Amino acid sequence: MTSRLKFQIDAEAPGSSARAATFHTLHNEVKTPLFMPVGTQATVKAQLTRTLEEAGSQILLANTYHLLLRPGPEVFRRMGGIHKFMSWNRSVLTDSGGFQIFSLPHARSINEEGATFQSYLDGRTILLSPEVSIETQKAIGSDIMMVLDQCVPSTADEATARLALGVTYRWATRSLAARGDSPQSMFAIIQGALYPDLRRESAAGLCEMPFDGFAIGGLAVGEAKSAREDMCEFTAALLPRDKPRYLMGVGTPLDILEAVHRGVDMFDCIMPTQLAQRGGVFTSRGFLQMRRGVYKFSEETLDPACRCPTCARYTRAYLHHLTKTGETLGWQLLGKHNIHFYHQLMHDIRQSILEGRFLDLYHEKRAFLHSVDMDNPIQLSKKAARQKASKFRKAQSEPDKNKQF
Repeated sequence: MTSRLKFQIDAEAPGSSARAATFHTLHNEVKTPLFMPVGTQATVKAQLTRTLEEAGSQILLANTYHLLLRPGPEVFRRMGGIHKFMSWNRSVLTDSGGFQIFSLPHARSINEEGATFQSYLDGRTILLSPEVSIETQKAIGSDIMMVLDQCVPSTADEATARLALGVTYRWATRSLAARGDSPQSMFAIIQGALYPDLRRESAAGLCEMPFDGFAIGGLAVGEAKSAREDMCEFTAALLPRDKPRYLMGVGTPLDILEAVHRGVDMFDCIMPTQLAQRGGVFTSRGFLQMRRGVYKFSEETLDPACRCPTCARYTRAYLHHLTKTGETLGWQLLGKHNIHFYHQLMHDIRQSILEGRFLDLYHEKRAFLHSVDMDNPIQLSKKAARQKASKFRKAQSEPDKNKQF
């Protein structure tokens, strides 16, 4: 089955499942592997669309659940779609709303028809069915639509995961039918929690249908990092070689590097802007927290290896000041750097695959992507170190909030 995206593999890495590919949406040519900044409400937090273009963003992610509630499908119909609405000429991928339904366990009910929930804006009751989700995405005018799925915790028992698998399959069938003759592409979502047999069953059923790509769903929602990587590798191997593979809601630069190694092409996460708001940045010298007093008098640039506008112009001392005072400009500048860092990482990964040296880059990047400020290490007592490690492990296992931000 061919894809509307005209997906083509450009190179595959020796000794790895990493691959570089090209595909075409309704708006632009896309090079993979790629990272998609999250623009939940038709905006990437604190960033101009021009800034995103300059950083190299190829696709932005927007969220159907939130845009259904506000501004609503009719606004997009009258405005001619999301691209004109937000002044963005490149691609948009819309999530279906399935993750938001999952994240509201006490405010919704799910049956075969769809998910019923109360609007957080005005309290009205809304049924989000596969048909409503797809009609909303058609009104939004995204380049890639996601099917509505039922997401469960990755740690769910097998009976619960199997029931959700059946619902996801039937909703995918209805989502595909609801697309009709729309030229928009559509991705199915593989579910199955941490059960290999269920993942295999999900992939077998969905891959028989004419979807344009496939997403690996139901990860980063409760499992350990090692379990996520193992299941990502297992699931990616089940998917068609000639269509894009998308790992939803993941993650840190190191998470992405590991997933590319396991055969994934597309990623999204709120981390670049969410962490920037809190003063956090990824650099070639490890992860920096700009609230730390060690930067108060620092005349260094944020990242000596980075060419983004933030690093070209501002000192760590100034960025520390903006962070400590809670100035929006600090959020904007740090977010601009983080997005640039993610895109540069993807560019470097792609180039290494094309040149047949991905494994060398993989080991090189792993050496610092997990580090915290290699030049100004944080000195912790043994007790504090144990508490920090415990907090980090907990954060890794909590549900990803990437579509809520």
